[in-house]
Amino acid sequence: MARQWRIEYEGALYHVMSRGNEGRSIAEDDEDRTLFLQLLGEMSERFEIEVHSWVLMSNHYHLLLKTRRANQSKGMQWFGATYTRRYNIKHKRRGHLFQGRFKSLLVENDNYLFRLSCYIHRNPLRAKIVKRLGQYDWSSYRVFAYAEPKPAWLVTELILSQLNDDDRHKAYRKKVQRYSGEEKKISEEIHLGIVSGTKKFARFIKNKYMPENPSEEIPQQKHGKDDYDIAELLSKAAEILSCDIDTYKIVRRIDPDNKLKRNLLVYLLWKTGAFTNKEIGVHFGLGYSAVSRCVSVSNEMVNNNKAFKEGYNKIKSLIKM
Repeated sequence: MARQWRIEYEGALYHVMSRGNEGRSIAEDDEDRTLFLQLLGEMSERFEIEVHSWVLMSNHYHLLLKTRRANQSKGMQWFGATYTRRYNIKHKRRGHLFQGRFKSLLVENDNYLFRLSCYIHRNPLRAKIVKRLGQYDWSSYRVFAYAEPKPAWLVTELILSQLNDDDRHKAYRKKVQRYSGEEKKISEEIHLGIVSGTKKFARFIKNKYMPENPSEEIPQQKHGKDDYDIAELLSKAAEILSCDIDTYKIVRRIDPDNKLKRNLLVYLLWKTGAFTNKEIGVHFGLGYSAVSRCVSVSNEMVNNNKAFKEGYNKIKSLIKM
């Protein structure tokens, strides 16, 4: 059986779904659910993937995503593998948590994204878990419908901008409440098994991205350690920064300028998503927690320090990361 097509490009919108293996639970308690959201936020930050809506059910989840880079598979593979590993350790289990690869639909535009957000937010209602959607804790619905505080990684403007009302949250709430009659259209607007939108958009995607022979599988984008040679990456980046990586392993205390450069290199490797903290730390004489601290500091600096941000972007563009 051919794998589902993976079509990726900058600025692409996706409806992503995944179910528990054999229909089993993927979140046993609130600690698991909190971990799910924590990793969702980390994926968003690490892979520059915007989260526009989410809902976590007992045995499946839905996400609406926008990729700034053409890296949906890369981000979702990291997310699924990391959550499964942490979940298995906690619950003393082995094996797959999710049923095969995640399913992904390419979404045509902001209007379709809005409609899909209404659809996925109604999941707890369709499952008869709650009588009112506002009672369900594990979705982004209340952020959109009641203006509840949102995590930094959740983007709401794109969806709410589809409403012209003065009180867009109230308008969204009403739209979702009345959406049951339109739910059937969602499945009718899926084309080629990978596109959510009009037939015209599906034809465009088919002509641009899919082979003429429909029996062929799309070449899968492999993202991982094989895509990056860590030594080569570091060598190129160190040359750009004019620094000696080996000194970071030997010298216990380094001056502020070299510390900034080291943090920049650590952050660069972390942002590829291809290496664990342990694998990164080996090259700098750092432990797991120290790498985490470097990343945390770098996240702050890339947002607030112009020189650091320019340095990171320069390296990223020159080594074609």
